[in-house]
Amino acid sequence: MRIGVDLGGTKIEVLALGDRGEELLRRRVPTPRHDYGAIIAAIAALVTGVEADLGVTGTVGVGIPGSISPATGLVKNANTTVLIGHPLDRDLASALGREVRLENDANCFALSEAVDGAAAGAGIVFGLIIGTGAGSGIVIDGKVLRGRHLIGGEFGHNPLPWPSVAEVEEAPACYCGQRGCLETWVSGTGFADDYRRATGLSVASPDIAAAAASGDPASRAAYQRYVSRLARGLAQVVNLIDPDVIVVGGGMSNVASLYDDLAPAMRPYVFSDSCTTPIVKARYGDSSGVRGAAWLWPPGNPVA
Repeated sequence: MRIGVDLGGTKIEVLALGDRGEELLRRRVPTPRHDYGAIIAAIAALVTGVEADLGVTGTVGVGIPGSISPATGLVKNANTTVLIGHPLDRDLASALGREVRLENDANCFALSEAVDGAAAGAGIVFGLIIGTGAGSGIVIDGKVLRGRHLIGGEFGHNPLPWPSVAEVEEAPACYCGQRGCLETWVSGTGFADDYRRATGLSVASPDIAAAAASGDPASRAAYQRYVSRLARGLAQVVNLIDPDVIVVGGGMSNVASLYDDLAPAMRPYVFSDSCTTPIVKARYGDSSGVRGAAWLWPPGNPVA
């Protein structure tokens, strides 16, 4: 049995998978986001509770909104800020009495979709979550590409490529300290912010997309700008790693027209005579993170 834990800002979810990836049991509790010790205790209680109910001890993988610094061994870049500066993997291992594998939640998303999701069987998978932010991960031959600094696949904090003069001038400030990061343009938040700058109106991104599909001129213009920006960002990914499949999750993945509109918008920016990279919606949606955490122990020999 493989147990995955998705540690989010509002909830902690646990999922037990059987040998073939079948779901055995799922539970969730609110995240005590301001109490590090309570987070450790909550995860330990979820894991041991699942094991007690199923009568089986499992491997444990955890997806977090951040990563472990290779320099310090402590959590960095977590939007659940109470985790920052703590040895989360070691503390969880101590609480559970076994090795715990820990990974960034976007990497878990990409791994889930590569193992048995929308990109199952593909050699190189780029997974992109576009919702409140823009997180991403790369999986090659079933293994997460972490990189020297554990930032492999970081999409959202690169600049918008091939920007217009207007885009350079109005580049939004990003929380990372830079301006014009892709996250500020292509997240659901960025889509709504762009519409607000153009119209003066605050409208949620799903409503803008729906109005665009209905032909509203201002919404349609915002949607076209959004497609252009996301297409340029993804074209840069294709030029760098040439993935076999791009899998999209998060709130913006529900905008069905994107899957038809992105490919032609990417082609002028891809350094090839053709661009046939499939762009597909995640199979498991919001469950991909917790499934990917479980798959941190690989198929076949889970202790390898």
